[in-house]
Amino acid sequence: MQITPAGEYTFGIEGPAVDPQGNLYVVNFGKPGTIGKLAAGASRSELFAVLPQGSVGNAIRFDRQGRMFVADYKQHNIFLVSPDGKDVNTYFHSDDFNQPNDMTIAADGTIYASDPHWKHRDGQVWRIAKSADGTIVGEKMTATRKMSTTNGIDLSPDGKTLYVGESDTREIWSYRIDGTRLLSPRLMTRFADFDIDGLRTDTSGDLYVARILKGTIAVLTPAGKLKREIALKAKEPTNLAFGGTDGKTVFVTQRQGGFVEAFRADHPGREFCFATCAGAKEPK
Repeated sequence: MQITPAGEYTFGIEGPAVDPQGNLYVVNFGKPGTIGKLAAGASRSELFAVLPQGSVGNAIRFDRQGRMFVADYKQHNIFLVSPDGKDVNTYFHSDDFNQPNDMTIAADGTIYASDPHWKHRDGQVWRIAKSADGTIVGEKMTATRKMSTTNGIDLSPDGKTLYVGESDTREIWSYRIDGTRLLSPRLMTRFADFDIDGLRTDTSGDLYVARILKGTIAVLTPAGKLKREIALKAKEPTNLAFGGTDGKTVFVTQRQGGFVEAFRADHPGREFCFATCAGAKEPK
């Protein structure tokens, strides 16, 4: 179901994320370098924030405190945006970024960011976290295999496994996290055709994968088995986020048409349940 008017967002529509109040945020509202806000229950987006000159967002994520983080692929930043959208501050910057693409945030606030190099058809993953002295430290994670174009990324509900989609090979890999090391790589699935883009996990451990150009969201078990594919109105889904009052509404950004559509899922999203779901616990 389409929930915003066509053309509200540019060809770069991406990075949907829902705050604890149920508002949806999407990058590139009207023009590059902006963030749009669709208030809970609204049918039209409004301008929420403008990024610094030259910066363009590609991903938005909220931590369990409700803080908004934005990946700026043009100027190699991770921004922290104030609740009113007026202050956009650099949380982390590195000239060693290729172009930070997508992010996921653990319960303890650690950010994992995919960082593809499209021309070279390879990529990497960064771990960005606060050190003991309070400074923000970002490190390239090591893996026992060479990665392709790292793109969609998310964590398992227990935070121990990182899932990474690779657009160039249409593969999704899982890794066991050990500090800055990605261990025990496992190929979960390889799609025979159509590119893959963003991905998210729900509280049951299932993965939801945007199959851009096919116009579907593929739902995979933690073992990588395809459970079902959800056909969408438009054919170019770039990313998705869980929200709604119960966390079971999936919002999908559509490059074709520049709008957001939505469907219902069986379980809430992992990040939605940081603090809002029954039984949510503080991180140790």
